Amino acid sequence: MSEPCRSGVLAFGDSITNGGGELQWGVALQSWALWVARGLGLPYTSFASDGARAADVVRRQVPAWRAASARPEARYDLGCLYIGVNDVRSPDFDRDAFAADHDAALAVLRERCERVLAVTIPLDLGRPRAGFTREGNAAIEAAAARHGALVLDLRGFGARNLVMTDHVHPTAFGQVAIAERALDVLAADGMDVRVRPSTLVSPGERSRLRALQGDWTYVYRRLKVLRSQVWAAALPAARAARARSGSSPTRAR
Repeated sequence: MSEPCRSGVLAFGDSITNGGGELQWGVALQSWALWVARGLGLPYTSFASDGARAADVVRRQVPAWRAASARPEARYDLGCLYIGVNDVRSPDFDRDAFAADHDAALAVLRERCERVLAVTIPLDLGRPRAGFTREGNAAIEAAAARHGALVLDLRGFGARNLVMTDHVHPTAFGQVAIAERALDVLAADGMDVRVRPSTLVSPGERSRLRALQGDWTYVYRRLKVLRSQVWAAALPAARAARARSGSSPTRAR
């Protein structure tokens, strides 16, 4: 009996899974999940969207996938879910709500996919550093265990060459590095890796001058991020000072 036809890789998530951005040494910034699909030799379908949180996956991305699919009952070889980065960086993070939404999203993928891959969140996330990464990861791992999903552990992920100056978004090489780690997890579970993404990229020549230009560009962008952080921290104090000044008695002339 021939193996049933499946529709490849299905992905939900935020801007990290959506991908897109500037070149890095001539390498396009593509989604890690797309690199995974290419590594497996499978077609790729994504409904990830920039700025998404776990609730957006359940309320927007899953319904959009159901509505747009030309084969509503299709099954997939692999379902990928990387969500939570925007959740844990928000001051209004609600662990229970996040856990319920993440669980619901995994349940959808589990229903339609032969394998499901859930991704944890880097601990060194954002500047200032996100305050709820450990709580978010605990919810992700618990949901993965309930649904029999594989886990790609990115808690220790991060390096200047792999993460942008915001310490949130992967660079082009970072996306490839995530895909390589994901393929290691999938290969250990029996999936056939056809090609390694790292062999498909051809970085431009890295001369000493271009290396220095890249380093200075990173420093410049990092300083812009720091300036924004300083301004954001100083703004409430400045507003409070103006309020106090405005409420003080007017001097007699």
